[in-house]
Amino acid sequence: MTDEQHVLRPTYTRAGVRAVAPRFTLPDAEMEPTSAYQVVHDEVMLDGNSRLNLATFVATWMGDEADRLYAEVYDKNMVDKDEYPRTAAVEENCWRILASLWNVPDVKACIGTSTIGSSEACMLGGLALKRRWQLARRAAGKPADRPNLIMSSAVQVCWEKFCNYFEVEARYVPITEEHPCLDGSDLEKYVDENTIGVVAIMGVTYTGMYEPVQEIAAALDALQERTGLDVPIHVDGASGAMIAPFLQPEIEWDFRLERVHSISTSGHKYGLVYPGVGWVVWRTLDALPEELIFRVSYLGGNMPTLALNFSRPGAQVLLQYFQFLRLGREGYTAIQQECQDVAKYLAHGIEALGAFELWNDGSDIPVFAWRLKPGHTENWDLYHLSDRLRMKGWLVPAYPMPDNLADLTVQRIVVRNGVSRDLADDLLEDIRVETEWLDGLTSPMPAEGRRSGFHH
Repeated sequence: MTDEQHVLRPTYTRAGVRAVAPRFTLPDAEMEPTSAYQVVHDEVMLDGNSRLNLATFVATWMGDEADRLYAEVYDKNMVDKDEYPRTAAVEENCWRILASLWNVPDVKACIGTSTIGSSEACMLGGLALKRRWQLARRAAGKPADRPNLIMSSAVQVCWEKFCNYFEVEARYVPITEEHPCLDGSDLEKYVDENTIGVVAIMGVTYTGMYEPVQEIAAALDALQERTGLDVPIHVDGASGAMIAPFLQPEIEWDFRLERVHSISTSGHKYGLVYPGVGWVVWRTLDALPEELIFRVSYLGGNMPTLALNFSRPGAQVLLQYFQFLRLGREGYTAIQQECQDVAKYLAHGIEALGAFELWNDGSDIPVFAWRLKPGHTENWDLYHLSDRLRMKGWLVPAYPMPDNLADLTVQRIVVRNGVSRDLADDLLEDIRVETEWLDGLTSPMPAEGRRSGFHH
């Protein structure tokens, strides 16, 4: 068959498309590029609609100019600072902008880096805490082989990974009805001379609530006065670090608190950039031990690198700078405020249905959770409501709370840029309709095979 005949042949009659695509072995022959495109394009049609995914924090919309810029710079390698020096300069611009946003004492005397996402940023923050502790212990002639890190039981799984991968004992402070997040109470039960730091979360993944960093710092100040133990804080600001500066500037959670040594965030969450990019900043140069910075010769140049990953996309870093320039403080404030307004609109609309109790209402980050009212029904639960909504395209996860609250199931909605008031109203109507349908059941829904479709 000639090339002209192949082009004219209808797409779904071509040899590559007529066969079942191989799943686990490399095909022997080539496939015409438009056929390969069509196979993969059709494959991902089976995914959910990302705009209707209210489980994820990750940005799903940026706009035409950002899409065009992305297409122009997708080939840039962030680590190759010799070949792409302007991209490297933009990376530094971004983390210094964030340092300033987070009230660092001296923007010229801090240090930071981009990462693939906030999980990598958390790993780097944790490593810096561990290494500083080890260096201090060895200098004092003390053993440095039993480090521990204190965090809420509602911490994101990346911190569990950090403790596992880097051999740090994880000490979890359980959340309860009385203490729904880490708030500084009872810290003396967990801190000892082997504690490398405390993780405070600005926007708990389970519920969206801020942990009160100022109260945690005050508790550690009091503990130091009594015991002499000087314990630093890393703020995991995956979402809240890009919300609080714009919506709650009066909250002191950042480098205004001397005990905060480092802050991480997700550029691809409320930083409003496509996945994946994260950021971490240390308040001073000595907060990041020099031995964690590698200075390597790579592709003709000498460059420092302190990320876990090496070659990685530069495009998202450029997109982050685009958003900083495009939106500024005014634009970020407007977007985050609208997200919060929509979250509160949804939260109070769901509460008004009568079947649910709010865990929180989106007043921190634009995220809220609710539970089924005790005694409302024995015929269905939130997993069944989640399944009913999924049939209409909505991904609204149901899952158990951690540890001491493991018997409590909640549902959660994340309102991102692009979840409009009109779209929210459609969702609210679907929740109302499906709740009424479930309330109309005369016998219990099946519980077999029921499971959370979402993991933290």
